[in-house]
Amino acid sequence: MDNLVAGDADPDEHRPAGPLFAPVRLGSAGGHQLRFMHTPLGARTAVGFTSEERLTAVLGEGQAWIRLAAPALRALAEPLGITVLTVDPQFTAPSPATTPSVAHTAPAGPCGRRPERDPARRRSR
Repeated sequence: MDNLVAGDADPDEHRPAGPLFAPVRLGSAGGHQLRFMHTPLGARTAVGFTSEERLTAVLGEGQAWIRLAAPALRALAEPLGITVLTVDPQFTAPSPATTPSVAHTAPAGPCGRRPERDPARRRSR
């Protein structure tokens, strides 16, 4: 019973078939580094896609990738404290660096009202 084969796996457990397409970025030393993301609840996760088309649909045409088996991807993420592997995520939010900036408004006054812009327009009581 020491040797397990694919037929011994739980049929309800979904496992990716073959290596995953793992998103990478160019690191400071010129090599590739895995890109990690966050789950909707904020946990860091390693990410892999079952096809290049799925990766491109979510992360865009310019996203670099490497092929890694799920156990290898988990092994590379584990020393960083990342224990979650997300396969074929459907949605990603833009990184904070690429989101449009929000116009800032004047802070509210002591009563929660915004200060008037033109003091001459004040009404006397």
